[in-house]
Amino acid sequence: MMSFADPPRKPPAESIVPMINVVFLLLIFFLMTAQIAPPEPIAVEPPEASSEQTAEAELTLYLGPDGTLAYRETEGEQAVLQALELARIDLCGDGGCEGTEVPPLILRADGKTPAAGIARLLPQLAAIGFSDVQLVTVPK
Repeated sequence: MMSFADPPRKPPAESIVPMINVVFLLLIFFLMTAQIAPPEPIAVEPPEASSEQTAEAELTLYLGPDGTLAYRETEGEQAVLQALELARIDLCGDGGCEGTEVPPLILRADGKTPAAGIARLLPQLAAIGFSDVQLVTVPK
């Protein structure tokens, strides 16, 4: 009688489950650490300028083409100014801010907003403690 050798066994296939687990863990990690920007309360199209500096601050004030002011969920001039003052106080802490410690304010004004409207707003912002207001523009 002839004796045949057993055929060689195939190695077991690599499982793809660990790779799927790693992909899902990375997905969860990036979703948890990503900073999602809140939606703009007013749609604005910033004016064009040749400056290439970027404005960076924690507080952003929106000024619509019709002069409407908005800050986060708050709209209306007096309500926005009060909310901004409270936000500045929160950022400064109990001791208050002095000189260069005052947090800057980003102003996202629409390009169609009259300059007189912005000029009228700046003294009001200075009165509540914002001496550094940065106007957002888009490059030409």
